[in-house]
Amino acid sequence: MASHRKKALLKIIVLGDSGVGKTSLMNQFVNKNFTAQYKATIGADFLTKEITVNDKQISLQIWDTAGQERYQSLGVAFYRGADACCLVFDMTKPKSFEDLVSWREDFLMQASPRDPATFPFVVLANMCDRASDRRVTEQDARAWCAEGRSVPIPYFETSAKEGINVDQAFQHVCELALAQERSQEETYVPHTLKMTQEKKPEDQGCC
Repeated sequence: MASHRKKALLKIIVLGDSGVGKTSLMNQFVNKNFTAQYKATIGADFLTKEITVNDKQISLQIWDTAGQERYQSLGVAFYRGADACCLVFDMTKPKSFEDLVSWREDFLMQASPRDPATFPFVVLANMCDRASDRRVTEQDARAWCAEGRSVPIPYFETSAKEGINVDQAFQHVCELALAQERSQEETYVPHTLKMTQEKKPEDQGCC
């Protein structure tokens, strides 16, 4: 019996302003560690992890891109071929939340996915361990995720420091990526091509 052909590799892009915790989230998910020492990502870097999603073994590639403006021109080289994208903001920094609009638009422009309207995104509100310093409400964040969309962008409140919701968020974005791939495979129905030419009736006339 023929089975659907699925990729063994998923490429996930993590985007957001500098300092929101993108690298820390990745390290918590992949290596289960956290360091309070901040070091800005230069250009882009990636980590890999083998995970199981819906009984399927996946080799996950998570790309961490620099949040500084001067590196955004590198985006097209790293975004292409992405299967899903995590948009990260710091709930203690309103500007990082406001900038999600430009990060999402920039990604769609440079990655050029087949169907931008259904491309899998997940929003991560990081620093939930600092609830007393919170400046972006859950209501506002969820409203942005739902604005103008029939299906809201999935939303997780995370803490790279405490490991809160980190595994759940990355697991979910992988599930969305696999579902998107399956949907595209099932909706693509190529035209039937006849490889042999039909024999035409012979001319019955006389010369």
